Amino acid sequence: MQKYKVLVLTDHSGHSDQNSIYAILNEMLLHEKCESIDIVSRGIEMNDSFFKDQDSSKIFGTRLDNNFKYTTNGFYYKENLKSLTLDDFDLVFMRLPRPISDQWLKWLSHIAANAVIMNNPLGIIKTSNKKYMLNFPDLCQSMKFCNSRNDVLEVVQKYPVVLKPLKEYGGKGIVKINGDKVDIGDKEISVESYLNSIEEALISDGYLAMKYLKNVAKGDKRILVVGGQIMASSLRIPAEGSWLCNVSQGGQSVKSEVTKEEELIVKRLTPSLMEEGIVMFGVDTLEDDNGERILSEINTLSIGGFPQAQKQSGRPIIKMTLDKIFDYADGRK
Repeated sequence: MQKYKVLVLTDHSGHSDQNSIYAILNEMLLHEKCESIDIVSRGIEMNDSFFKDQDSSKIFGTRLDNNFKYTTNGFYYKENLKSLTLDDFDLVFMRLPRPISDQWLKWLSHIAANAVIMNNPLGIIKTSNKKYMLNFPDLCQSMKFCNSRNDVLEVVQKYPVVLKPLKEYGGKGIVKINGDKVDIGDKEISVESYLNSIEEALISDGYLAMKYLKNVAKGDKRILVVGGQIMASSLRIPAEGSWLCNVSQGGQSVKSEVTKEEELIVKRLTPSLMEEGIVMFGVDTLEDDNGERILSEINTLSIGGFPQAQKQSGRPIIKMTLDKIFDYADGRK
């Protein structure tokens, strides 16, 4: 039986005690196919050369044991640091949020070519960009890729929209535009003022405009999928007075069940994502104006919610997830 030396890449500086990485890695330490885990954080200054300058000779991490847990000072990422060599690892497990550049992901794919990387960095480049949603227009509400002021103005004349930056996560940078007003979360500003503030990013990167759904207050559902199997789902309800469902934006996560509509969405997405080396992904759905669940986002970079889903469902979601990951690695090896 293949036993894996695992390298975890993360950034502890943005963690809380709710971050999935702690439950996942403590379970991974117990897995029969795991030989060892070393963890490297972008939040450690010694790793600037690796994460910023793409220097693989300067990567510093620490070996995990069963005492690993969240601390406010990041103790377990700083203690007993040692220099690591990428060639020593069989499996690279990424739990890195944005900002992370496409250039860095391409570089990682090259320098860690002898390891199985979860998820595939080249697949992440393609699928974590919200523009990827345009491949599945029949699964989503009306949407338009915008990279000019006129593009945005054209679509907001038709209906209220949610405007999303292409590479953000956790609800960051998302606004609602209704007529000539832009809701940026804590206040409203004019469309003209808002477009002035994002014009450079709008032209260089683009935004995705999606029709605002009146049933958003009923919550968005995060469906966790690993190796093509639906593990669990959680319904995220926006805070009172808010339309943003993300837990990081004040939303509340509660137990939910996956509908037949959502099963078909996952079935439709899985072959395309697996072909790109995306083994773990999160599918977000909303209720449309006709009361049906439709696709609102695909998350492939750093997917959270596993401990919460395990607690809500009462099923061993994390162990099931790790089984799928190691089975996939076996197949690649």
